[in-house]
This record gives sequence, C-alpha cells and structure tokens, in this order.
Amino acid sequence: MRTSITPLYFIPTTLPKSDHHCLASLSTRSFRALGFRVFAAAVSEQRKTPSISKPPKTPFPSPTASIPTPSPAANENPPKTKKVLVPIGFGSEEMEAVILVDVLRRAGAEVTLASVEQRLEVEFSGGTRLVADAFVSACSDQIFDLIALPGGMPGSARLRDCKILQKMTSKQAEEKRLYGAICAAPAVTLLPWGLLRKKKTTCHPAFIDKLPTFWAVKSNNQVSGELTTSRGPGTSFEFAISLVSQLYGETAAKEIKDSLLVNDSGSHKKEEFNEVQWSLDHTPQVLLPVANGCEGIDIVTTIDILRRAKASVVVASVEKSTQILASQGIILVADKLINAAAEITYDLIILPGGVGGAERLHKSRVLRKLLKEQQIGGRIFGAMCSSSAILQRRGLLKDKKATAPESVLSKESNVVDGAQVVIDGKVIANKGLASATDFGLAIVGKLFGHSRARSVAEGLVFEYPRA
Repeated sequence: MRTSITPLYFIPTTLPKSDHHCLASLSTRSFRALGFRVFAAAVSEQRKTPSISKPPKTPFPSPTASIPTPSPAANENPPKTKKVLVPIGFGSEEMEAVILVDVLRRAGAEVTLASVEQRLEVEFSGGTRLVADAFVSACSDQIFDLIALPGGMPGSARLRDCKILQKMTSKQAEEKRLYGAICAAPAVTLLPWGLLRKKKTTCHPAFIDKLPTFWAVKSNNQVSGELTTSRGPGTSFEFAISLVSQLYGETAAKEIKDSLLVNDSGSHKKEEFNEVQWSLDHTPQVLLPVANGCEGIDIVTTIDILRRAKASVVVASVEKSTQILASQGIILVADKLINAAAEITYDLIILPGGVGGAERLHKSRVLRKLLKEQQIGGRIFGAMCSSSAILQRRGLLKDKKATAPESVLSKESNVVDGAQVVIDGKVIANKGLASATDFGLAIVGKLFGHSRARSVAEGLVFEYPRA
C-alpha cells in the first residue's frame, strides 16, 4: 500500500534564524500562498526526513523564476489571496492540470490540487504521476473563488462520478462564483451536472458534438458569465491566464504572461542550423532527468507530447528519492533513479528548465557522464529554458547556436534572438516555459516526421505549421 506523502520545504535563507521556528509551523498551503520558493524533496510522512543540500548561493539566472516584484504602493494594500480548487482523477490530462496549478500559483492564488481517488498519488493519461495536496473530501467544507477542472479521459469521467465534487461545483455555480473546465471536462463532466445551461461553451473537438448545438462555440477560450471553458492541452496557457485575469485583473495577467515568455504573435518560430537527420529505425529511447526545483510544465509537456508520438520516455530522478518537488510546489514521481536509468543508452537526453533544478542537475556526476557520452557518441541532447546553461558549462554548446531566456547564456554564446526553438545539428534548445509545446513538437518532427508532429498537435488542439 502506498503511503501519503508531504513535501518538505526549505526555509528561505534570507530570513533571520530567530524566525525559522515560526515559519516551520506554517502549513504547506500557507507556504504556497505566501509565495515562498521551494526546492526540496517530497517525502513520506512515515519516514525520517532525508538531508538535502542547500541551493547554491549563485544559481543559474532565469527570468521565469519569479514574477515581477509589486511596487511599494501595491504592497501597502496587497490583494486578497484567492482560493482555487483543481480536482484530478486517474486519467486526467497532465499538461492541463500542471499548467493550471503553476500559472495560478505564480499569480499568488492558494491552489489545492485535490484527488477524487482513494489515494493522493494519481497517474495521468500520459503516464505522468503526480501527488495531490489533499483529497476532495477534505475540501468539501471550504469556499473557493474558483474551481477549475482539467480534462483528459478517463479523468473527466472520474471527476463526473465524484458526488462530492459535483455538489461543490454545483454550489459554486449557484452562488455565482467562478468555475471552469477544459478539454473533455465541459462535455463529459459539467454537462451531465447541468452546469452548462444557457452558457456558451467550447471543448475538445472530439467532444464538441456532445454540447447543445445552439450554445457550442469553437473558440480556444470561452468566457460566459462565471463559466470559462477551453479546448485542450494546447490552449491551457490561454485558459489559465484568462482565469488569472478574472481573479486578479488584466495587469496581473500581463505580468504572468511576460514572466512565462508567452508569444502573442501567433507564430511558432523555429530555426535550424547544420541540419542532420534524427530519424531512427527503432522506437526512440528518451531520458528526462529531473531534480527538485525543475519546472513542472517542462517535465509534463515533454512527457505528454513524446509519449503521444509513441517515443519511450524514462523520467529519472537525480535525487535520493523518485519523488520530486518541482517548481510551484508540484510533486511529481519519477520512473526510477538516475543510477538505474544510466544502465542503457538513450537516443535523446532532454534537460527540463527551472533555476533550482538546473543547478541540481548540473551537480549530478551520473548525468554529467551521460551527457559527455551522448556528445562523443554523436547522439541527440537538448535543454529547456535555464538548463541551456548546463550545456554551456559542460562545453556542449561550443560552436553551437541556441536560445534561452535573457541572461541565462553568456554574452559570447551564439544565441538566436526571436526564435522559440533552435536546433543546431543534434542539439535543441527552447526559450521559455510557454514554448515547451513548440519544443516537444519540434522533437517529434525531427524523430518521426512533420505528419506525426501535426497529428500530435491536432490532438493537443495546438496550431502547428502545415509545412
């Protein structure tokens, strides 16, 4: 039987030691609401807390590490913390759930990821495993400013069959508080509950015919009174930012978009240099090393997209536990530890971003050896966001063009301005969190061809170039 787990948080080193005992008594949810940055392992309540080294004094720079600091005037009257519930079940869509939680927490919301199952660890539709903060039953007596349902199948049906969640969401609608759903959830979950009456609604194209014809729309994001609906994983950022705008206002939503490096131009610019073939005569074997502090969005987006394309993806922890505390307090469970994963050779190694995670990945001797062997063997490797700095520090970007958030790579680097994704030979990099989908689809295109990438993009409801 699996035991429930609780994340262990580091007390920020900027606080006086005399204040540490006060913070130690705060709950997990209070830490998140206060916006503390956490880079620590999620551990079992029934095990002794393992010792974890402190984050480096000079971590890798990354503009996505935090949202802009409010002005002094804003601090005098800080906005009321908004409470948000994101319920999940077996088979929920991981990109939608993680992007929702991540973006809303960046905005300052107190988000509870709640399981409708009998255990907190939940396996998603793409095989990713996350650990919820609480059971839905433990949240039933609380009032939330927003209840937002991720889609996915059979996850949407699992949410639909949860009577406690149905009662909570129905009350939310009756009392005119915000609620929303994405992908399959509007049609599979909200419609049977009677919560779409006289509401313009959108959902995943595969389920649009289940909606009442007069009220169904094909927009990526639809706001109808207190209800907000969206189409799929590829529209998750738009969905989440729309909810931020409704909770905190347009200014806050713009700050979040800027911090995530959201591209409003509608173009998905990819540049390639020294083009070589990546196609293989076997199922691509992909290694995704993860560490405390890595970006959850990078991790789940890469897993989801590559597994949809039928690549074999191994998620390996460089920590002492397979449980990883990703950015924004999201707990993920890796497939295995890095030592076990290193027993085979991989066609592709991808490093997820995240300022704290990048430093911890860089310190892994096993990973350093794997990357060096990858380069010597002429195999493919890549980095997302701030992890491009790892490749640079290991000398793996020498004479290579790349991209990254501003200030991550040194001035003498061959940084390609304006590109979301850059490929140079057998090296690939992307600029920021909001281009994680472009990054994943670019890999699919190189490994499997353009038609496979387009097919995956259509399933995500993500605009992808025809040529």
